[in-house]
Amino acid sequence: MMTDGGCMTPQSEQEKVFQWINELAHPETREAALLELSKKRETVTDLAPMLWHSFGTIAALLQEIINIYPSINPATLTAHQSNRVCNALALLQCVASHPDTRTVFLQAQIPLFLYPFLQTTSKTRPFEYLRLTSLGVIGALVKTDEQEVITFLLTSEIIPLCLRIMEFGSELSKTVATFILQKILLDESGLSYVCQTYERFSHVAIILGKMVIQLAKEPSARLLKHVVRCYLRLSDNPRAREALRQCLPDQLRDATFSVCLQDDKSTKHWLQLLIKNLELGAVPPTDPRQIGMSPLTS
Repeated sequence: MMTDGGCMTPQSEQEKVFQWINELAHPETREAALLELSKKRETVTDLAPMLWHSFGTIAALLQEIINIYPSINPATLTAHQSNRVCNALALLQCVASHPDTRTVFLQAQIPLFLYPFLQTTSKTRPFEYLRLTSLGVIGALVKTDEQEVITFLLTSEIIPLCLRIMEFGSELSKTVATFILQKILLDESGLSYVCQTYERFSHVAIILGKMVIQLAKEPSARLLKHVVRCYLRLSDNPRAREALRQCLPDQLRDATFSVCLQDDKSTKHWLQLLIKNLELGAVPPTDPRQIGMSPLTS
C-alpha cells in the first residue's frame, strides 16, 4: 500500500519484511532476500526476533556460511560469494545484538561457525570483507558487557584468532579485533584468564608490542586507543604489571605518539595512568569501570 507521496506505509513495509524472511527459506529467492533484509537490519524494530523465531531462517543463514567453507581453503572466494555471505552475517549480527535473542544465539554456539573465516589469511578484498564482517558479529556481542558473552568466548579460541588478526590484518580489522580483546580484558574473568599463565600473557604482550612498533611507523589514533586500553587493563593484574615494567615498548614511554594523541584526551589519560601504574609502589584502581570508555566507532 502506497501513500500519496509514493512511500510505503509502515504496514506495507512490515509485510515486505515478512515476505523477505519467508523467501530466505527458498534457495532461488534467498540471495535477493538477504540483500534486502541486510539493508533493513538497523531500521526494522525487532527484526532479530522475527529472524530467530521464523521457521528455517537461522538454518538458511548457517547454510549460507557453510556453503563457502570450500572456497576459503584453498582461497578461491569471489567478491560475489563474499558479498552474499556477508549479508547473511549482517543478519546474524542483528540477532547477536538484540537482548531477546543474544542468549539463545550463544546457547546455539553460532559464533563458532564464523571462526573458520577469522582463521583466513588471504589479503584480497573478498577475504578482508569476510573477516571484518565476522569480527563485527563478535564485536556486537562484547559491546553488551554481559558476563555470559565473555564466559562463552573464553571457552572458545577467540583470543588467539583476534591476536593473529591484530598482527596481520588491515587497520580496520586490527581495530575491531583489538576492541574485542579489550572488552574481554575489562571483564574480571577475562583478565584472570589471560594472566593465568605466562604463555597466555606473553602471547598478548608480544602482539601488542608489535602493534606499537607498527603504529610508530603508521600512526592510527583509533587503533592506538584500543592498544593502550589493553595495556592499561593488563596493568591492573599484579603479575602482569610486574612483567610490563620490563616489556612495555619504549614508544609508549617517550614522545613517539604525542602528535597522534594531541586531540585524544581519553587515550592520553589512559597512557598516563598506565605509566603511573607501572611505577614501583603504584596501586591501580581495582574497578575498571572507574575509567571512562568510549565505544568502538566505525
